[in-house]
Amino acid sequence: MSLSEHLIESTHPIDIVETLAEDYDWEFDRVGEDQIAMAVEGQWRTYSITLAWSGRDETLRMIASFDLDPPADRLPEIYELVNLANDGCWTGAFAYWAEQKLMVYRYGLLLSGGQTATTDQIDMLIAAAVMAAERYYPAFQLAGWGSTAPAEAIKVAIAEAYGRA
Repeated sequence: MSLSEHLIESTHPIDIVETLAEDYDWEFDRVGEDQIAMAVEGQWRTYSITLAWSGRDETLRMIASFDLDPPADRLPEIYELVNLANDGCWTGAFAYWAEQKLMVYRYGLLLSGGQTATTDQIDMLIAAAVMAAERYYPAFQLAGWGSTAPAEAIKVAIAEAYGRA
């Protein structure tokens, strides 16, 4: 085994995340050996992203969140829209944490059997979370504060943009 292969195999997933955060110039806080919290700027807003490594489960867990505090009478629409959004997500899933007033996108990267995460995998994991949040954010706004039904609000997220401005 070459030295570079050994270094790659022994690299802690959170160390990789920290290197990515530095490369992208994201604000981050290494909460502990097995956890990091970052702020990633999107088009609609800045997303809070936390990644945590569980050696026991051999899983790298990610939570991307943003504040969402709709009026209480619109919560049923938010929950219905979460279900519709999750139908369109191949990886990860949305959940609304009402007590914290957060919309979260969660994903777990299973690395069982001593596998290691690559920089590209973690980069894509974070990018996919931000893309999902960006895609569905307008729909959550319409359902939460407008009089838009979830079935109509989801159409904003599903619509593809064509051409260039």
